[in-house]
Amino acid sequence: MFAVLRAARKSLTRFVLGLSLFSLAACDPGAFPVGGGPTINTSKPVPVALLVPYESQQGGDVAMAQSIENAARLAMADLDGVAIDLRVYPTGGQAERASAAASQAVKDGAKIILGPVYGGSAKLAGIPAANAGINVLSFSNNPDVAGGNVFILGPTFQNTADRLVAYARANGKGRIMVVNADSPAENAGAAAIKTAINRQGATLAATQSFELSQQGVIQAIRPIATAARNSNADAIFFTSGNDGAMPLLAQMLPENGIKSPSPQYIGLQRWNVPASAMSLPGLQDSWFAIPDQQLTSNFSAHYSAKYGQAPHALAGLAYDGIAAIGALVKAGNQNALTAQGLTRGSGFVGVNGIFRLLPDGTNQRGLSIATIQNNQVIEIDPAPRAFRGAGY
Repeated sequence: MFAVLRAARKSLTRFVLGLSLFSLAACDPGAFPVGGGPTINTSKPVPVALLVPYESQQGGDVAMAQSIENAARLAMADLDGVAIDLRVYPTGGQAERASAAASQAVKDGAKIILGPVYGGSAKLAGIPAANAGINVLSFSNNPDVAGGNVFILGPTFQNTADRLVAYARANGKGRIMVVNADSPAENAGAAAIKTAINRQGATLAATQSFELSQQGVIQAIRPIATAARNSNADAIFFTSGNDGAMPLLAQMLPENGIKSPSPQYIGLQRWNVPASAMSLPGLQDSWFAIPDQQLTSNFSAHYSAKYGQAPHALAGLAYDGIAAIGALVKAGNQNALTAQGLTRGSGFVGVNGIFRLLPDGTNQRGLSIATIQNNQVIEIDPAPRAFRGAGY
């Protein structure tokens, strides 16, 4: 099992569905005016550049790029009365090539850039785009690359933590202990949970971290159990996923008397992935967040009917990006692709649920709360279908 943990260390530098973080480039897009962006002629096809890791040597990148492009073209075909002139630029999965691709896209007349995938690439691609007054909708989930003219479409730790902590507090689980592996990604996840606890008026009951190794988890079991008891925590919020420490935590903590729902296990990552994890006894009655399952299922069926296979996990973000662009352009406003247009408060309906882009470059997504019972995922609080003010 901990061969998987060791592999997970490497995977934390790449985007995966489990919300890994990316390494960052040291550059900054600079001062991009708030509300900035190009004007467009809504009577003509809108030039959109798609930056994806074609020509990458990293395993899986080319297939991911193809799925992202497929989803973008599927969204284009579904637009009503809006024409998109999509041009695809390979990045090779490299930040420097992403920057060069963005520069070429600007020269070719792009009015907005969709992609690239990785955080460091998004950071560098944002520089030539900012110099040309063009916004970037990256597939990254790393909030550290967001800001200025760079918006991230990927789901963030903070959005997930806010949703789960709000639900926990509303359901009598407001004394929350945070447990995380001592790794860049999980430390960032723990910070997001603590921010959510403060925002939602909950109480940080205790914290406990551990080395991301088999021995590290084993040595942490007793301290975690002791802290949970001594702090009277009524919930434990874990940052670990099933590709890392969670299976061992879910096995050993119940053996030491700490078993959900007393205290309530809460997961920052999706504990129904892989599907085999749903049979783990220690994950029964846990809480975690998932996208709107009806909309997600509809998109998967739509994509599969067109391309004969299931979409990549990031493909939905490409569909969302094109759909958002189309919705804004359809309104006939020449400032549709400015930051002010992109961050409209009502947001958009995406293939995984509602979402909106925030002025700081991050995003907010409507999520469902789910649990596992009898080895099956059960939705216990549905995803919102519209935004209300500053929250859901």
